[in-house]
Amino acid sequence: ANLDDAIALAASGWALAYVVRDLEAGAALIDRALVLNSNSAEAWYCGGWAKNFLGEPEPAIARFARAMRLSPLDPLAVGMRGGTAYAHFLLGRYDEAASWAAMALQDNPDYQPGLRIAAASNAMAGRPEQAHQAVARLRQLNPTLRVSTLKHVVGPFRRAEDLSRFEEGLRRAGLPE
Repeated sequence: ANLDDAIALAASGWALAYVVRDLEAGAALIDRALVLNSNSAEAWYCGGWAKNFLGEPEPAIARFARAMRLSPLDPLAVGMRGGTAYAHFLLGRYDEAASWAAMALQDNPDYQPGLRIAAASNAMAGRPEQAHQAVARLRQLNPTLRVSTLKHVVGPFRRAEDLSRFEEGLRRAGLPE
């Protein structure tokens, strides 16, 4: 029952953080899920995203790494790699972020969070061709996406500078205002 409880708590925490945008309450539920079952890859995955949104990318990287170790063939692996890319981006490690984004996109070339972080990372790393390619595919999948609407699509980043840098990367990559 602990695994099911942990997964349910982690999912509830994710919903509170991402959908309701109550980061603290969501992160607290995810942490409770990890106390219930420290071997829940889903809870570590949700916790990684929560840490990214809270502006804590180093712990996010550790949480995604733990999730990948616990469940290397998990269907959520694309999101684990994508979340790791976002964490590296938040740390200003654009080459590493682009590398992790590429790994996420190997599994699912239409994974929109992966395309967004690939575009922003490559743009910030000075690789405009790769950045423009990612934006072109992203615009095929989501033609209404704009820099001005990005905050409604991506997670609830607590630190305004995280969202601003992400917007700047996508602007450089060619996403329209």
